[in-house]
Amino acid sequence: MGVIQRQGIKNAITSYIGIALGFLNLLVIQPYFLSAEEIGLTRLLFSVASLLAMFMPLGIQSITVKYFPYFYNPQNRHNGFLGFALLFPIVGFLFVSTLLLVAKDFIVSQYAKESALFTQFYYFLFPFSFIIALVTVLTAYASALLKTTVPSFLNDVFTRIGSIAIFALYFLKWITLWQMVAGFVAVYGMQLVLLLCYLYWEEKPSYRFSKKMLEQHPIGAMLGYGLLLSFASISALGIKYIDSIVLGKYLSLSMVGIYAIASFIPNIIETPLNALDRITGPKIAQSIAAGNTLETKTIYYQSSKYCLLIGAYLFIGINTNIENVFHFLPMQYAQGIDVIHIISLGTVLSMSAGGSGGMLFYSNNYKIGAFFLIALALCAFLFNILFIPIWGLKGAAFATALASVLYAGIRLLFIKAKYNLFPLNIDTLKLIGLSVLVYLFTWLIPNTDSPLFTIIVKGFTTTVCYALGIYWLKLAPELFERLLVFRKNNGQ
Repeated sequence: MGVIQRQGIKNAITSYIGIALGFLNLLVIQPYFLSAEEIGLTRLLFSVASLLAMFMPLGIQSITVKYFPYFYNPQNRHNGFLGFALLFPIVGFLFVSTLLLVAKDFIVSQYAKESALFTQFYYFLFPFSFIIALVTVLTAYASALLKTTVPSFLNDVFTRIGSIAIFALYFLKWITLWQMVAGFVAVYGMQLVLLLCYLYWEEKPSYRFSKKMLEQHPIGAMLGYGLLLSFASISALGIKYIDSIVLGKYLSLSMVGIYAIASFIPNIIETPLNALDRITGPKIAQSIAAGNTLETKTIYYQSSKYCLLIGAYLFIGINTNIENVFHFLPMQYAQGIDVIHIISLGTVLSMSAGGSGGMLFYSNNYKIGAFFLIALALCAFLFNILFIPIWGLKGAAFATALASVLYAGIRLLFIKAKYNLFPLNIDTLKLIGLSVLVYLFTWLIPNTDSPLFTIIVKGFTTTVCYALGIYWLKLAPELFERLLVFRKNNGQ
């Protein structure tokens, strides 16, 4: 747990710096530097490229997390595992690129009416998706080495600073729209280069894979595992990005841009889970490989409790202040307020499942987990197709939230039935009750003529009431004990 706590804290800090930069980017820079249509263009390009990028590695990310503990050998440079891993996205890129070329006319026809600007940048999908695929593989390799801080910094901080710089240059009319999009893609290319340099500096990995290791761990079994979970990974990402992709078909790029601004805000709630997953996934894989059921259970329960605790606090802070936040944005973006309410509620509910994904996918039940995820991705797609034509932006938000909550619930119920482990208990009910009371109390505080002052007052009230409630109800005694120890050590 020491490694998890240290890197989890570092990743959380890095993620929140990234969130702050994301706020600056999406709530200050983009609404004023770009039109809603241009925001929709970058969002749609990134969403489609990210989804394509999940096909390219052919499951090597999951293979890395599950099988790398068996190949781990610093003296032997990990038996050249990185060289083996990089072959996958190269092969996948050739396959996906062929499909993109063959299906170009069909794909373009789906967006020609509402999102014609996107079709003009179709060929940017090729390098963009390949870059993201390689970054995904290298990040999985770094996570398997339990080196997550620098990759997190590059992903959460570097790319956002780079994007802000590119958008500023476009706003100043120093570059054209084409150059702005190319620069946006190039920022992720720089992330790839820096990540490669970091791994070489830290590990000096070998690219010659050991044939002896293939004899001990047959490539067929690894490929079967990886390809199955590849579809699961695609499904997981599909749930995240399918809303923007479908919106681009039914609504204008301007509406996609408004949705991009609104849907980003609830990401703050999910940040603790994302930061924790980067280290708990490999750690759960190691504990399962070692047969350490006690450690696996501890990680599962702790992740569920703290994800829900932090997520509920952030939910209150966001939803009681969101109207004041939108005072600082152009009026048209207020159409996204209901999107924030819906997605943030779905996010905080799904976070109660904590590290159940690792429990499912890094055990012998990964096939069932993959089936659940693929089925729910299909449901998410159908939900979007069904609800967007009826409710527009709110339909996309509802489809996303519903899919996330269903998936979290299925994971919880399966692990309960299989292992008799269920992290939700009486403390969970206390936490929900406390969150409702704090939400209502903060919501009742009237708005003032100064939106910024109101945000500060409501934020302070939420923090004090929530912290006092957590302390009084003894929902996280170990957290306060650590704070006391930290204060004592600093005092000395």
